[in-house]
Amino acid sequence: MNNTDNPRLFNPQLAVNAVLDQVERQHRVRVLFAVESGSRAWGFPSPDSDYDVRFVYVHERDWYLSVEDRRDVIEVSQGDLDVSGWELRKALRLLRKSNPSLLEWLGSPLSYRADPVFTSDLRALAERCMGPERCFQHYFHLARNQWQKYLQADLVRLKKYLYVLRPLLAAQWIDAGRGMPPMRFADLAETMISDPALLAEIRQLLEIKM
Repeated sequence: MNNTDNPRLFNPQLAVNAVLDQVERQHRVRVLFAVESGSRAWGFPSPDSDYDVRFVYVHERDWYLSVEDRRDVIEVSQGDLDVSGWELRKALRLLRKSNPSLLEWLGSPLSYRADPVFTSDLRALAERCMGPERCFQHYFHLARNQWQKYLQADLVRLKKYLYVLRPLLAAQWIDAGRGMPPMRFADLAETMISDPALLAEIRQLLEIKM
């Protein structure tokens, strides 16, 4: 039996760090920071939700001396752990383009590992690179695509409403000039929704989802 099948035997922090240690040894890299990026970071995990771990890593010096392009992504799937990382240069190129996924990683409330100096510098750089228009378009299109894909059916799973509401509220957050939206859905809802009845329904939906 996998330890992830028994919550009393499973420690996410230890399990994630064990995988990251394995990644460092196998690929000869150093993990600079690693965070939770999925429903657990959004604040509405189900009991069977996976752990969506995302990280940024750097190779040893000689790796960068090659004239050939090399793979700049590391992916590991192990039980309930979905672990994926970007090489530092890839991450910086995407940050320059105001990549919303990376910006979200930097704002995740659940951290597994972080080099304090690097993480602080990268967050400061992210604040300068964050492009409101690009991020707004990302969340708006994500909400529209999720709505078209999941909410047009006769039977809709409850969590799909949250998957539409979250990017929609994030887009409204940016449109209101508040900068990069928080990852936690509850923070988005409490700030952006002023209708008490609607807010109460969303809170009930969260309770049912979890």
